[in-house]
Amino acid sequence: MGEASRRAILAAPLLMAAEASAQPAQTAFDFTLESLEGGALPLSAFRGKALMVVNTASFCGYTPQYSGLQRLHDRYEARGFAVLGVPSNDFNQESRDAARIKEFCETTYGITFPMATLTSVRGPAAHPLFAWLAGRAGGPPRWNFHKYLVGRDGRSVRAFPTSTEPDSPVLTRAVEAALEGRPLV
Repeated sequence: MGEASRRAILAAPLLMAAEASAQPAQTAFDFTLESLEGGALPLSAFRGKALMVVNTASFCGYTPQYSGLQRLHDRYEARGFAVLGVPSNDFNQESRDAARIKEFCETTYGITFPMATLTSVRGPAAHPLFAWLAGRAGGPPRWNFHKYLVGRDGRSVRAFPTSTEPDSPVLTRAVEAALEGRPLV
């Protein structure tokens, strides 16, 4: 075997990996955020679950929705559902300090659901997950506590505006539909 052939064979797995990583995301589970505690927060860990992705803020008039999000998470977690909080300062109502955000969420609202670190959710700096969600569900968040419900398949997405409370009948019906594999109505 010639040197050129040997190099081509050795390089083939690297090229295949590069091509695979260049493929556009097909599901929400193909994205990774950074955890509020530090380190990767791969959404693949939620594969097969229904997921509520919410851009959050600690100093907003809608911040009390944290309580309802925690209740929603607790109510449906055993059935394969999770809330994922994504703090964002895109609307200038969040701390820039991850430790402060974590302490606030845990001590003020008893948050136990997973939280990402401070993340941009709109505009040219938006995290690719939020760009993907916006493209599938009517646009980017217009304010804090915008909610994206992702079906178990990772492809179905429905958005709920900030004003939709976590315990509203329309939202809980959609969560139940997602858990049952029905369309996100």
